[in-house]
Amino acid sequence: MEEQKKLLSIRDLVVKFRVRGRILTAIRGISLDIYENESIAIVGESGSGKSVFTKTFAGMLDENGFIDEGSIQFYDGTLSDTKVSYSRSVRKRVFDIAGRLNAACIEMKEEQEASSGKSASKEETPKESVSEKTIDTVQGDSAETPDVSELDPEIVKRNEEIAREIALYVDVLPPTRRSMSAKRITTKLIAELKDGADISDPEVRDKYFQLTKDSEWRRIQKYAKKLNASAKYEFGADIFRKLRELDEEKAAKGLLPEEEYQVFRKKIDDITFRKTENYNYRQTLDPRKQKDEIKKCDAEQKKFAAELKQIEAELKAAKKAKTDALKADAAYLQSYKEQKAKLKQEYKETVKDKIASEETKMRNRMLAREIVLSTGRFPLIRRKKTIRSIIRELNKAMKEGVDLTDSAKRDEIYKDVTFRVEFREEDAEGFNGFANIDLSKMKYSGDWMEVRGERIATVFQDPMTSLNPIITIGKQITSVIIKHQHCSEAEARKRALILMKKVGIPNAEKRFDDYPFQYSGGMRQRIVIAIALSCQPKILICDEPTTALDVTIQAQILKLIKDLQKEFGYTIVFITHDLGVVANIADRVAVLYAGQIVELGKVEEVFYDPRHPYTWALLSSLPQLAQRNTKLFSIQGTPPSLYNKIVGDPFAPRNQYCMKIDTLAEPPYFPVSDTHIAKTWLLDPRSPKVEKPEAIDNIHEKLMNAFNI
Repeated sequence: MEEQKKLLSIRDLVVKFRVRGRILTAIRGISLDIYENESIAIVGESGSGKSVFTKTFAGMLDENGFIDEGSIQFYDGTLSDTKVSYSRSVRKRVFDIAGRLNAACIEMKEEQEASSGKSASKEETPKESVSEKTIDTVQGDSAETPDVSELDPEIVKRNEEIAREIALYVDVLPPTRRSMSAKRITTKLIAELKDGADISDPEVRDKYFQLTKDSEWRRIQKYAKKLNASAKYEFGADIFRKLRELDEEKAAKGLLPEEEYQVFRKKIDDITFRKTENYNYRQTLDPRKQKDEIKKCDAEQKKFAAELKQIEAELKAAKKAKTDALKADAAYLQSYKEQKAKLKQEYKETVKDKIASEETKMRNRMLAREIVLSTGRFPLIRRKKTIRSIIRELNKAMKEGVDLTDSAKRDEIYKDVTFRVEFREEDAEGFNGFANIDLSKMKYSGDWMEVRGERIATVFQDPMTSLNPIITIGKQITSVIIKHQHCSEAEARKRALILMKKVGIPNAEKRFDDYPFQYSGGMRQRIVIAIALSCQPKILICDEPTTALDVTIQAQILKLIKDLQKEFGYTIVFITHDLGVVANIADRVAVLYAGQIVELGKVEEVFYDPRHPYTWALLSSLPQLAQRNTKLFSIQGTPPSLYNKIVGDPFAPRNQYCMKIDTLAEPPYFPVSDTHIAKTWLLDPRSPKVEKPEAIDNIHEKLMNAFNI
């Protein structure tokens, strides 16, 4: 598995839902890596969190769901590489201006060598200056490129950067003024250079052109200027932290202790839950036949409302008592006031008249480029709003003394605004960056449009709910192709017919304009697969795609998915509760229970050497393993309520091998092999030895016979 490329890296994922006034935790701390061109099965009972888990990284959570913790890193080079490109005219102008500046530098170098006697003129004929040869290059005429091999690489690099500034500046002027403006500014800078001025100093260059609107360069300069103005606060970071600690100390004195507050909170949550449950029960009653029960429920509602009001009043009184006690403590308040005034004055004097160093200015220019790269994909209004938020967060970080040269620290600053695009390099084409894409932080719908369909696609359980009954099959396939691949309708039709043939639709040309009701269930599922594969995604999520089909068609669909994987090279994430399906399609298996992965390993490891009691129970309940004249095994009880905090092993109440520690502490993951882990105390060296159930003894031979593996 180490040789395979990671596509997704999920870490400590927690997903919650707001349901009837309470919070339900559907996914509880899942960590999993998904690799390129593999097949991984997500297995578990209904309600274990299988579909919620995959919907999270496909961006399809319901409106009441949200990611509370964790990260979902998506590795896609094409999506991560970000570029802000210059126009063709700007690129040509950069080349021409840089050539002219380099020529001037070469001429100065030759003059210095001649005056110092290091070189003697070999010809009496006066030589035309190199800069004069290239004088007209900014007008667009072709000229030979000066040889810069003798120049210091740093000078060449500086000249290229100045050329980009000039080219981007004149690009926003009227077309008739661009060439002459570029020539005039370049000529004046060469004159400054010959007079010994340092043209790498922005103040020298700013004398000859002023910032104008709508240029990427102007945006960089503008944001860098704002950051430079805020850089003075970094000098007072230590004092700022002391001020904040002082305020936090005062705030804590006026608040309830956390333990006391949690006691009130627990009471309020408990009464709210019982009140909600009572209301939901009342909604199920028949007003004509269950009047007494309805009256009883109404009385309970009033009782709960009164209790809730009383506890909230007690909480309010307790808070007021703490606030009044703080107000009465005159000595502390006086001390606080004096300390704060002293620190404020010290802070003011520390940051006064401070100027950012050259190193800080270079850092801020890099930060400005990252702002442009990170927001360039947004529409205008959203881009402006996001830029303001990023600059506000960077200013806050400067005040707190955060090391902004640290890439991880900058990721942390950006995380609540947008994902950060790291600046990598700038060249004549534009400037380039690389984004670490965290799907858990992705908020912009335009970003999800780049992921869903093109990179992550889904095949749902019931094809009739996936297909529009009043639109033809062909139209439904071509609309996806046109939207994501930006091709003509004729080209989309051609590609759609190829896909229909690949998924096994006979007479594809004739069936192209049929409606979904004219297809059988298996054929409809083939069409759904064709739609999912129309954009050639990297990950194909199959959410129980064979549940609604008969056994014969199931086998055909599974074979189709595996065969197409060899051709298209996608990764399969297969959601199912049928371990028989897993045996035929998966390379790895993740067993989910109560929103956690309880066992993870290669398919042969999980089937032939299962270690978690829940996996034992799932395998034991397979009908194919049942012996003649024996009762089919079933798992007793129900999964735990995900509204409540789960103490210990969530499977403990249903586990016939439960030990006392299972009810007290959550087990860690124990390694069985390099590729196989299980979350059970039975693998602890101190636990008693427990044999697997008799039903899954010699399971290898039974499965080989049952599933024809």
